[in-house]
Amino acid sequence: MIVQFWDDPHRVPADVAQCMRSWSALERQGFRREVYGDDSARAFIRSAYTPAHVAAFDACPHPAMRSDYFRLCYLAQRGGFYVDADDAYQGTDWKHLFRDSRLRVQALCYDTATDTMVDAHYAATTDEDPDTWIHYINNNPIIAPAHHPVIEAALEAGTRAVLSHGGGPIDIQSMTGPGNLTAALARYAYDKQQQKQPVDVEILSDWDHVAVSRWPLSYRSDERNWRLWQQS
Repeated sequence: MIVQFWDDPHRVPADVAQCMRSWSALERQGFRREVYGDDSARAFIRSAYTPAHVAAFDACPHPAMRSDYFRLCYLAQRGGFYVDADDAYQGTDWKHLFRDSRLRVQALCYDTATDTMVDAHYAATTDEDPDTWIHYINNNPIIAPAHHPVIEAALEAGTRAVLSHGGGPIDIQSMTGPGNLTAALARYAYDKQQQKQPVDVEILSDWDHVAVSRWPLSYRSDERNWRLWQQS
C-alpha cells in the first residue's frame, strides 16, 4: 500500500498532483495507492485509536504537521509505504525496499557551518564527519510493517508532545516530524544493542535514485510550506 496525504484532496495544486500521480506506475505492479486528506485521516484515527489521538491530530495547526502525525497513525496500525506528496517516482527499481520486513527510513545530514544539506550517501560512507554535521533521519519515505516499535514510540511521543504543548511557538520537526522519529529510532537502537539483539531497521542513503522531491512547486512559496508559516 502506498499512502499519501494532502489536506484537501479536492484542491491539490496541479504540480503537486503530477508528483503524486507518478506513483500510479506502481499500481500496475501490484500496489494500491490511497490518498488521505484532513477528513479521511481524522476518520481513520477515530476508528483505530483513542479520542486523545483524534485530539492530537486536531491540535496540529499546520497541514504538514497533520501529515506528520497521520503517517505515524496509519503505519503503526497497518504498515505500508508512506511517501510525501511532493516526491516524484523516477521509474527505477524499488524491489530492494521490500526484500524483508525491516523498517526503512531515509538518512539525512545537515551542515550547520554552511546551512546546507550534505549528500546522504556521501555522509554515510565518507570518513569525514565534522562536528558541524548533524546526522538524522527523515520521516519520508517510511516503509514499515504494522506495529513496528519505532513507529509506535514516535506516535506516542508525538501525541504527548502535541497534547502537552502549553502555547507559544511550535517546533514541527521535533514534535511530530523527523526529530521525533530520529529520537524514537535512537532509543530503540540503543535498547537493542544493550540487549545484544539486531536492529531491524535499514537506513537508506540512496532514496534519490527512487524518487526526488520536486523544486520549485507552487505551494513552497507561501504558508502552505511549513518553513514559511507565520505562527500566530
